[in-house]
Amino acid sequence: MVARDLILKNEKVLLRPLTRQDFSMLQELTTDPKLWIYFTQDLSKPEEFEEWAAGHFLGERLQFVVIDQSSGKVAGSTAFGSFSARDRRLEIGWTWIGKEFQGSGINGQMKKVMLDYCFETLKLKRVEIKTDVLNLPARKALLKIGAVEEGILRSHTQMTHGRRRDTIYYSFLEGEWPKPFK
Repeated sequence: MVARDLILKNEKVLLRPLTRQDFSMLQELTTDPKLWIYFTQDLSKPEEFEEWAAGHFLGERLQFVVIDQSSGKVAGSTAFGSFSARDRRLEIGWTWIGKEFQGSGINGQMKKVMLDYCFETLKLKRVEIKTDVLNLPARKALLKIGAVEEGILRSHTQMTHGRRRDTIYYSFLEGEWPKPFK
């Protein structure tokens, strides 16, 4: 099991568990509805932000606040979820980055510290990541860090604005990490 007080960091990013005190800083990054096209909830709406955060506080996942080490600013959020101790597997997801930090390398760095922890500390056999098949920037970023594309689940997830998403899965297996970033 992943400790609820886990802090992960490197020289670029710091990931720490979400607290209610983080809501105002995070909500400042969520105001643009266009950010949520590929997300299952529109976090620009306060009620959907609360519903998204509830998954962390109910223990469904460990949601992190992502902090850019160079500026000290909150950059977004990511999580560990769908943990299966028996299968030695978990999912990295529920990830979003504020516009100011998109394209800055923050996403790759947070995935790096998370994957390092998964394989070096937890000794997992598999880490999976899924995204919207239409989310080409996320798909390219996953391939850039060495994720293996596995397949598409059709009409898999309900999205904002009533759209049904085809979900594409990526993974890393034990022994495949670390991979050099392209």
